[in-house]
Amino acid sequence: MTTWDYAPAPESAALANLAPTYRPFVDGAFVDGGGEALKTVNPATEEVLAEVGTASAQDVDRAVAAARRAFEKTWGPMPGAERAKYLYRIARIVAERSRELAVLETLDNGKPIRESRDVDVPTASAHLFHHAGWADKLGYAGLGPDPRPVGVVGAVIPWNFPLLMAAWKIAPALACGNTIVLKPAETTPLTALVLAEIAAEAGLPAGVLNVLPGAGDVGAALVGHAGLDKVAFTGSTDVGKEIQRTLAGTGRRLTLELGGKAANIVYDDAAIDQAVEGVVDGIFFNQGHVCCAGSRLLVQESIAEEFSELLLRRVETLRVGDPLDKNTDVGAINSRAQLGRIVDLAAAGDAEGAVRWTSSCPLPERGLYFPPTVFSGVEQTMRVAREEIFGPVLSVLTFRTPEEAVAKANNTPYGLSAGIWTEKGAKAMWTAQRLRAGVVWTNTFNRFDPTSPFGGYRESGFGREGGRAGLEAYLSA
Repeated sequence: MTTWDYAPAPESAALANLAPTYRPFVDGAFVDGGGEALKTVNPATEEVLAEVGTASAQDVDRAVAAARRAFEKTWGPMPGAERAKYLYRIARIVAERSRELAVLETLDNGKPIRESRDVDVPTASAHLFHHAGWADKLGYAGLGPDPRPVGVVGAVIPWNFPLLMAAWKIAPALACGNTIVLKPAETTPLTALVLAEIAAEAGLPAGVLNVLPGAGDVGAALVGHAGLDKVAFTGSTDVGKEIQRTLAGTGRRLTLELGGKAANIVYDDAAIDQAVEGVVDGIFFNQGHVCCAGSRLLVQESIAEEFSELLLRRVETLRVGDPLDKNTDVGAINSRAQLGRIVDLAAAGDAEGAVRWTSSCPLPERGLYFPPTVFSGVEQTMRVAREEIFGPVLSVLTFRTPEEAVAKANNTPYGLSAGIWTEKGAKAMWTAQRLRAGVVWTNTFNRFDPTSPFGGYRESGFGREGGRAGLEAYLSA
């Protein structure tokens, strides 16, 4: 097979405007944190990017108190049209600084620059713009004639989409009149702190947004704080369960967006080339670091051999390498701990009898990388078919009938997303109605829009983010 050789096309790391140190953002100012400083690392090289000051328990207290003052005296009483002006300003500055934010996100996270540039930053800006438009129209959202903000929100976000997840939490909270204390992931705090800088540049009143970097102890101190009215968490199912136990009986609101093990169902009447592209995007986008990744492929037996051949041929063309190179398809794994988990689960697939195929694309000599991998001959009882790997690993199963496809797709404790590939609209609707997943895509995958709600149920959590439905968690009738 002939493939094109691409000359390197690296984006300049200097565009990120990296500072040597970063600090927590509390009550409208960057302050020295009381916690032990951490070093954030570029996963593509394992070189230190910057030193980040972290929050202590006392800093959490101060941030929550600042958010409460701002809610009671400034932000809560402010008319929605005035709140919208601040959100529009933030959204515009994010768009204006998009190139800087994209490079910074890629350096800190390891994802390809073309994904940061074309997906993460534009979608973050779009969420801010969308929710700014809602700020003075909440009475028309169908959530009561005079919906009121819930108060102070504590939000904890993961490392796979740092800026986008921050926007998903901040935009609806502020649009609805709440104030927020945000805790970014330990390994990817930089874009959240730059977003705080942007908020200050936009003139956002002190205390409305607070950002507290740190490890899990900071997140635990925040979600368990008695001064909060609501907690919003995106992350692993195990941590989500701990948070739910912590908040049980407190009366504080909670929304959880957790893990997933999505099925991508390909029927024999699907447009095969289109489906191949969708399956590749569904699992190898962002190195598979996606909670709704299509990590299980269910392909109808009558086309399984043809489809698998085309799929492997396409995966073989994916370029693994420097995330700052605009030609890179699959970037670096975010942390050594995550790489270790991927390696362990892939080894479990070998041990349980699945057949491993690995892309021959050469990996960089340094950095944290894992090659695109496809397991065939997978049984439903295998760990690679049941556990969330959160990496570039696809498990392939087959089915004969639509009923069998639905049964296999639903054979998981998760319920976040699913994909359907067919040219028959009736078959797509029949299947979607029977899939136990919060989001179902038809003839596409990984499509996100601020007007559309996203979320799951079962062990994928509860509550919705985005759209009119996403406002409900941040309002009280």
